Amino acid sequence: MDSEGNTLDFMLSAKRDGKAAARFFRKVLKASHTQTPRVSTVDKNAAYPVAIEALKADKTLEETTELRQSKYMNNVIEQDQRNIKRLTRPMMGFDSFNTARRTLSGIEAMSMIRKGQVKGINRGNSVSQAKFINETLGVMA
Repeated sequence: MDSEGNTLDFMLSAKRDGKAAARFFRKVLKASHTQTPRVSTVDKNAAYPVAIEALKADKTLEETTELRQSKYMNNVIEQDQRNIKRLTRPMMGFDSFNTARRTLSGIEAMSMIRKGQVKGINRGNSVSQAKFINETLGVMA
């Protein structure tokens, strides 16, 4: 998420290691809607310093980018995930990793639409959101 609460991207990974973290950061940084961050706030997972150093070494990330690890400062991200957890808990798990990936991708896409991160759709305007979904998916929403 950026400083305004917009979802930049998401990625589901089988492992939460340095390679997965670096893959995620590369994915986010190469997107056209992002810019190089001044500070990156993450939780206390040991994979993040490894990933940031790898990105700085291969010049994907500027040397001046600061990594801030804090248990509580990434609370905005945790609150954003609350809705996803609320939707997935009643499902009692997923049968496969691929099912989880597809389901969570759909939930994240709908969340981004709801937050007004789609061009021409305002946050909280449920009529334009329903119209966009109808036009995109060809279904009645």
